[in-house]
Amino acid sequence: MKHLPNLLTIGNLICGCIAVVFILNSQPYLAGVNGAEYWVNGVEQMLWGTCFILLAAVFDLLDGWVARALSLYSPIGPDLDSLADVVSFGVAPSMILYKMLWGAYMLEPYAMDVSMWAMLPAFLIAAAAAIRLARFNVHSTSSFSFKGLPTPAAGLFIAGLPLINWFNPLDMGVVLQNKWVLKAIIIIVSWLMVSKIKFMKLMPASLSIAQAWPQILLVVLSLISFFVLKFAAIPIIFALYIVLSFFAKDKTLAISDEQ
Repeated sequence: MKHLPNLLTIGNLICGCIAVVFILNSQPYLAGVNGAEYWVNGVEQMLWGTCFILLAAVFDLLDGWVARALSLYSPIGPDLDSLADVVSFGVAPSMILYKMLWGAYMLEPYAMDVSMWAMLPAFLIAAAAAIRLARFNVHSTSSFSFKGLPTPAAGLFIAGLPLINWFNPLDMGVVLQNKWVLKAIIIIVSWLMVSKIKFMKLMPASLSIAQAWPQILLVVLSLISFFVLKFAAIPIIFALYIVLSFFAKDKTLAISDEQ
């Protein structure tokens, strides 16, 4: 029983590895939606990759919950958790963006002359995730917030991009065929992870409305957005989390600037 949290963390790591395998085995093909044709990155393999990143997030949630609920502490637990998160929410999402960038470059007039170095920006996500998690392990954290975008949040947002790419809601899938859009996503998400911006935890310190209103509002608006917009809601939910963290931090997210 004492090893259960670490076993769950290993489950997170293995899911991340499986996600990488599926993503790297995806191949692009031409899809037609509403009379328009555009390239999609091997939907079955990419979607399986997304599923395993989501499953990794479940294991990541459970390992901490089980450790706290059963008062189990392992000296290697925090470091093991961070190593697993680097793979599942850093490396695996980088592979998604690598494949999507490659697909975007294949639409270029001189696609066969494109260097593999052109896909290098995709790995900024993995690098930023590693920096973010290393800093998290070194510095103490508030019970109310994280400093820098949590790596699982960044990874889950990127894991949702293949869903948008395939289902093409509001023609957003076509937009994701643009290499500059993908590079902008990479730069923004990487910067948010290594920034000192304070992001709220999804579990509030108190269930009182005064303390928990940002989390409650996030859940309600996310459900409404997903019901109305389906997969087009993914970037909206991500943006809501960022915006509500800014509104919440002055009242509930106080941590020292010296961290």
